[in-house]
This record gives sequence, C-alpha cells and structure tokens, in this order.
Amino acid sequence: MGSMDDDAAWPALTVPGAPGTEPGVAVVGPRRLWDGPLDVEGLAVASVREAARAAASLAARRGVDVPIAVDSRDVAAAFESFQHLRVAGRAPEGFAPLSTFYAATDGWVRVHANYPHHRHALTSALEVTDDGDPSVREGVAAAIASMPAHAVETRVRATGGVAAALRTPQEWRTHEHGRLVTAQPLVHVRATGAPAAPLAPADDLPLTGLRVLDLTRVIAGPTATRLLGALGADVLRLDPPGRPELLDQHLDTGFGKRSAVGDLADPATRARVGELLVTADVVVSGYRPGALTTFGLDADSLLARRPGLVVAELSAWGADGPWGHERGFDSIVQVAAGIAHRYGRNDDAAPGGWRPGALPVQALDHAAGYLLAATVMRLLAGRTDEGGAVARISLARVAEELLRLPGPQRASSAAPTPAGAAPMQVAPAVRHRESAYGVIVYVPPPLVVAGDRLDFPTPPQEYGTAELAWT
Repeated sequence: MGSMDDDAAWPALTVPGAPGTEPGVAVVGPRRLWDGPLDVEGLAVASVREAARAAASLAARRGVDVPIAVDSRDVAAAFESFQHLRVAGRAPEGFAPLSTFYAATDGWVRVHANYPHHRHALTSALEVTDDGDPSVREGVAAAIASMPAHAVETRVRATGGVAAALRTPQEWRTHEHGRLVTAQPLVHVRATGAPAAPLAPADDLPLTGLRVLDLTRVIAGPTATRLLGALGADVLRLDPPGRPELLDQHLDTGFGKRSAVGDLADPATRARVGELLVTADVVVSGYRPGALTTFGLDADSLLARRPGLVVAELSAWGADGPWGHERGFDSIVQVAAGIAHRYGRNDDAAPGGWRPGALPVQALDHAAGYLLAATVMRLLAGRTDEGGAVARISLARVAEELLRLPGPQRASSAAPTPAGAAPMQVAPAVRHRESAYGVIVYVPPPLVVAGDRLDFPTPPQEYGTAELAWT
C-alpha cells in the first residue's frame, strides 16, 4: 500500500478554475484505501485536493501565505466521519430500518425513509399500515415484491417518497435523464460580470470575515459549509421548524457553524433573511431545484438582488430534465446511476442468487460537498474581476464522474477483501470536544494548514438556538 507524495498519482477532475495558476498542494498517503471496482479513493482525494487548492488560492489573494497539504488517510476518515462520531459515548444512528434494498418482481429497488415524512410517504404509497412496529418492514418488502421495480419507483415518488429502481450504468446513460446528466459539466458556473468590492486582507485563514448563509440539508451541502466554517467563514445555517434535521446528522455536520430555525413562509422571517443577505458573501442551497423560488431565495432572484453574491446550489439529479425536481440521496443516486449494480455480489439467500451493493462510504455526498466548497472559494477569489456567480453540482453528475474514472489498481502486496469492506487504513486521528450534547468524538477536516491539522473552530451548537444574525 505504499505512500504517494506525487499528487499526479491521483485523478484530475474537470472543474472550474485554473489549477496551474494556484499554489501547489502536496498529497501523501496510500493510494488504495477501499476495496471494490471503482476508484472511490481517487474521487475522494481529488475532490479534497480541489478544496485545498482553492483555499490556498483564496488565501494568497487575501495576502495570506499558508501551505496546505492533504493526506489520503485523513480524507478517508473525513468521508467516514459519521461512522467515527461518538456523542457522550453513543454511536450515531445510521440508516433507518426501512432504508434498504428490496426485491421486486423483475429487479431491485432501494428506498430512503430516514426522515419521518419520507417514511410516511413510502408506507402510504405502498398501502402498508405503519404503527411503528418493526414488522412494517415485512409489509414494505411484501408490497414491493408484488410489483415491477419501475412501478415501485414511480408510485413512491408520486407520493413524495424517495425510491429508485436498480439500473446498470449503461441503462442509466440511455435513460432520458441519465443522458442529460452525463452531458453536463461536473460543476456548472455562470458569472454575473457585475463588479464586486475587493476582498479585504485576511490575517490567517482564507475565509476570515466572510459570511455564508447555509440553506442545506443532510450531508453534501452541510459538508461544504462545515469546511468553509473551518476555514474562517461565519456560517449561519437555517432550517425549517416543521422538518428538523436528524439529530445525529446535525451533530456530524454542525461543526464550525451556528444553527437557527425559521419559517420562510413567515413574512417576518423572510424580512430578517433579507437583511442578512445585504452583507452576505455566499448562499449555499441544498434543497430541490425550485423549492426556494417562492421565497425569493433561488439563484436568479438572489443575484438580481445582489449581483456580487456567490450562490452555490446542490441537488440530487440536477436542475433540469425530467428528474430535476425529484427527491434523492447519495444511496438512491447510486442505485439509479448503476453504481449499486457495479457493487453487486453473489448471495445464495437473495432472489436469483445475487443482490446489489453500495459504496464503502457515501462518497457522492462528500465529494460533492468538497467540490462545492472549492468552487465557492474560487468564485470568491475571482469575484472582484468577474462579479458574483452561481455554481451548480448534482450527486448524479458526481456519480457519473466516479464511473468514468479508470479502475483502481491494487498494490501487489495487498490481500483481496470483499467489495465494500472496511477501509484499508490505520485508525483515524479523532479529537474530542465538549458540546451541549456532551463530549463529542469527531474527525477534523482533512487539510493540513501550515503544518498543523485543521480543526473546527466550534462544536455543533444546540440545534436551532442561534439568532438570525451575523456574529
């Protein structure tokens, strides 16, 4: 498993910006970290390297010379941050019991029911009585077993649920939405060209003094804003009161930011958000395309109000096309795009003696988060010359990028392990922090800044307790 000190050993991602003009970033650590048919570690390290390059470039633009390095072992731990999290000695709750694969009459389906409203939509669509008993999973399985996979996908989505029928990569690339996704750039950027004020000099970190309004959920968007907070930004996350974030998800991604709750349907809340936007530098959104248009918080409305703003939008499937407004998560995109098929394995206990699999980590979410953070920092560095901008990235396009990477090469000394096995690495270097929820054990950001491992400035706040105000 040797160590690589040449970042050319890692794949290059086609993203906005000019890496040749940016400060160099040393990459060290093993090239092979997980087993399986796809180069997950290549995508992971390449996305973090983009964030490191962008951070170094923004720092230089603000008069700060800070060398930044990346270790692949730190990246692996960061992509597994949820698994390593401990809260007052307790391990976090992972996927809910209903969030798994089910055999249909002609294939496989995966559903996502971690959030209560998605669970309700699923059981309603399948006409399964949900009294909270564990046997409800048997009812869901029986209902799906009586239907074709694509019929399950359509019915569950029609009620606001989240599901995907298993496809091969080839089937996805010929699908009406898959064709659209694969033709798109990995990150799409559109600049306003409107003049913006020069960035003030910074004392230490590249984002010191900059303000980020965080309108994201789950993993990908919060991962991006968590890194921006670690690099000095004042990050304020706003969640709706009716559908709170899952507590363990908040604890994993809430470092380095403040947590507020506000109902955007309330005119007073919208007015307060409008006041925040007057001095905001960045807005990051992770809701489905069009979901925030009613409140004037979509990219076009925001840039019309403040042409110098940097707006970053993340979605599951992309903003356009027949699936543009569908709900989705990393695990669901893996199924639709063909990744789950690539990780399939023989299983005598499964229908047909085979079952689909999954990536060893939720790499689409994390990679999208680091790429989005990298793009935000590059747009901030160029804002004086090119004005504000909107950047868009989707989990589906990140999935396509992973599928396009050349297959990973295993070092000859490494023994084979089953696909999806635990990372081939030493135990991660975790840290401990007091919080409102007790002592939290966590993985710090995967960047080494000026010789020291970067850390988050603050632990997760008590959920929803921050004022709608900048510090």
